[in-house]
Amino acid sequence: MATSLQEFIENTEDVDGIRFNWNVWPNTRVEAAKVVLPLGCLFTPLRESTTRPLPPIEYEPVVCARQNCKSILNPYCQVDFRGRMWICPFCMNRNPFPAHYSQISETCRPYELQYSTLDYKILRAPIPTPPIFLYVIDTCMEEEELNSLKQSILTSLKLLPHNALVGLITFGRIISLWEINSNLRSFVFKGSKDYTAKQLQEWLGIRNAVQVMQQAPQHPNAAMNVNKHNNAHKFLQPISQADNVLNDLIGQLSRDTWRTAQAKRSLRATGSALSIAVSLLEIVYPNCGARIMLFIGGPCTTGPGMIIDDELKNTIRSHHDIEKDAAKYMKKAMKHYQALAQRSAVNGHTIDIMACALDQTGLHEMKYCVNSTGGLMIMGDSFDSSLFKTSFQRIFAKDGEGCLKMAFNAVLEIKTSRELKVSGCIGSCVSMNVRNQYVSDTEIGIGNTAQWKFCSLTSGLTTSFYFDIVQTQAMNQQQRGYIQFVTQYQGVDGYRHVRVTTVGRNFTNTDFAFDQESACVLVARLACHRAQTESNGPDVLRWLDRNLIRICQRFGEFHKDSPESFQLSPLYSMFPQFIFHLRRSQFIQVFNNSPDETSFYRHSLFREDCYNSLVMIQPTLLAYSFTEPTQPVLLDTSSIMTERILLMDTFFHIVIFHGETIAAWKKANYHNQPGYEGFAKLLEAPINDANDLMLNRFPLPRYIVCDQGSSQARFLLSKVNPSTTHNSTMGYGDAGGAVLTDDVSLQLFMEHLKKLAVSSSAAT
Repeated sequence: MATSLQEFIENTEDVDGIRFNWNVWPNTRVEAAKVVLPLGCLFTPLRESTTRPLPPIEYEPVVCARQNCKSILNPYCQVDFRGRMWICPFCMNRNPFPAHYSQISETCRPYELQYSTLDYKILRAPIPTPPIFLYVIDTCMEEEELNSLKQSILTSLKLLPHNALVGLITFGRIISLWEINSNLRSFVFKGSKDYTAKQLQEWLGIRNAVQVMQQAPQHPNAAMNVNKHNNAHKFLQPISQADNVLNDLIGQLSRDTWRTAQAKRSLRATGSALSIAVSLLEIVYPNCGARIMLFIGGPCTTGPGMIIDDELKNTIRSHHDIEKDAAKYMKKAMKHYQALAQRSAVNGHTIDIMACALDQTGLHEMKYCVNSTGGLMIMGDSFDSSLFKTSFQRIFAKDGEGCLKMAFNAVLEIKTSRELKVSGCIGSCVSMNVRNQYVSDTEIGIGNTAQWKFCSLTSGLTTSFYFDIVQTQAMNQQQRGYIQFVTQYQGVDGYRHVRVTTVGRNFTNTDFAFDQESACVLVARLACHRAQTESNGPDVLRWLDRNLIRICQRFGEFHKDSPESFQLSPLYSMFPQFIFHLRRSQFIQVFNNSPDETSFYRHSLFREDCYNSLVMIQPTLLAYSFTEPTQPVLLDTSSIMTERILLMDTFFHIVIFHGETIAAWKKANYHNQPGYEGFAKLLEAPINDANDLMLNRFPLPRYIVCDQGSSQARFLLSKVNPSTTHNSTMGYGDAGGAVLTDDVSLQLFMEHLKKLAVSSSAAT
């Protein structure tokens, strides 16, 4: 059962980009409450299948005629081939096939009846505006840093589509909006003030470029008419025409000329610069695919969105300050960036933040700009690091046809059969406030809607959706429930696409076919969402513990008050271990992390697929030695041995850890001496595997090579299960490495869990 279930899960994830926590659904609301965890799924709308590539479809989808349904033809429809009719599985309406489907038969089925996921390319209405890239560059950084950043940006310009519109804003104490022409002229704004979109429109003489194009349709190239009626062309030019000008502009950028006094921070007007960028696109290209790419080398210290003042003696807020309500500027800054995020999201504009500095830059306050608009976040120490350079270049990855692997301005809609409704989602989107018959009264995450706006989509962006079983009467075992995801988006090919994924699952009241991996990720997202919006750390931990105990009580086999009798079937056996590592992870535990780091980690969890998210929660560990083949080992101190090399992947870090003896041999340079070729190969093996892991990952993980006993070893020791600690009565020996921690081990955690699960006094 487990093998076939696993194959089914992997196949549906590859073909449809979807993973449910329950693959057979509870058949009543009461049964759904008993299974503890809400029905949910991880969905990747633009998933690229490796086993079943999608056929090219260049016509409009066939839609159910019922006005309040409008679901799209799919393989779960009942079809009357003789009568040329199909029955919608969502509303049971009978619909005639269009005339051009007259040749269909049992042996000649259209793609819609064969593929559960299809991507329709709508040719009749090409999108008039190409993708837009507005670079917003902080110049308050050292000359070397700025030069490295300039080189990366110049490289990125070469990777843009030839018709892409490009603009440039630079800022320090003042903000410069550059004209993209040979005059090298800019409009200058005070960084200490906030400017409304209306003020900007009047001062710059700009207006909606899309309307201008629509008002002059008689011209063969409507886009060129923007130049005659609008000043917008001064600031946003096609890269094919402005390449040389942009190269000159960016090449001549220099460090902010305002002198920074001793013991002071540079005055950096990030909030005001971002506001001008948002307003510019809002006025000129509303509801068009665009990216605002913000590069910052420190915190905002003046004007709206200010994170900290310019006095170096005042430190940037920590988690402790936030907990004590002593973060002076935080709430006001958050309000500013949240408003910008909402405005950008409504207009389909993405905000990416690339922050490189040794101190915090304010990602905690600015996280809404990225999380709400589907933007990307890169956090590093320097713009000169390979972490930034490689990660930034990967944003512009291209497919086999040379098109950017990104989509813009998407709207995702969910339709459900009558037995269930959608409660909400957690991911990089905003609500479109469309409340209809598919919406549940129970709200989880971004709820009370059946439609969400995604300003940007990539082939890996994954969102979690949660559902509510509303059926009150028990159904027969053959009955199925259905969910349809309809994603409309702007492709980089200049056309609107409609991507449709339809899934169906059986109802039952016995075996629910649990997927513990996706269940862990869905719970982790819920926990992080609670931590960000309503609860503090201890409350979230208690919520996790309560749910885990209830799961064990519901699906464990045991005798009352007998912990030794407790057993979980293989379908559930790893779930407690996943939750143990989640409780210790940087997503829940904020100690030793800055607010910026916590926001960065949670942002990544909210957008990655099931496998990557699981690696973040429970890192993978590979062992290399002379006495055994390379193999995965337990994430435990017992895996640390003196004559072993460990490779740990936490998604954010790749750690190569040399045992004490291996480190001594390496220090003695044995691997460079004749006769020790085997040792040289052993040292190379984890390096090669690490390079493979980093090949396509975004952002590029930090690469750490360390020895047992060194300070850098903390990256591995903080993640392994501390089965051997300085308090342990076990001998240290060669069996493992002791960890200096008071954390509870997995063994002790499981003992307590079993006691609580089997206790006759525990609430069920």
